[in-house]
Amino acid sequence: MTLAPDVKTSLYEQDYLLWLEQVAEQLQQKDFDGLDIANLIEEIGDLGKSEKHAVASYLMHLCEHLLKLKHWDSERDRCFRGWAVEITNFRLQLQRRLKSSPSLRGYLEEIFAEEYGNGRQLFLTASGLEANTVPEQLWFDLKDALDQNWLP
Repeated sequence: MTLAPDVKTSLYEQDYLLWLEQVAEQLQQKDFDGLDIANLIEEIGDLGKSEKHAVASYLMHLCEHLLKLKHWDSERDRCFRGWAVEITNFRLQLQRRLKSSPSLRGYLEEIFAEEYGNGRQLFLTASGLEANTVPEQLWFDLKDALDQNWLP
């Protein structure tokens, strides 16, 4: 089914799921002339951004929880199990993403220091500790952070 460009754009804006189903059908039927190319290109680009955003978020929260284990002594005994579960969850989510997209490892290495800083900020807000009690510089590496057997 071939639609005029304004109808294709209109469908994209009015019913995203229906638009996706239509694009999938057009691709299966090799109806390349009928594709809404502009929006399809945008969506494919956004998929990569979404994956990068997800791994950055998991890495930030992983760092936050590693900092909790290392520095939040007053809550450690009471919260250790929950924090350890969250650390395992974030590591598993990152491993899943890396398994399906190994090229994301380079991206993780690029953003590691920044996401440590973001995790540090979250930790400081949650704990109420003074900023000088937690190093601004990384004190563990990405390999440690992703290692299921490593805890601070």
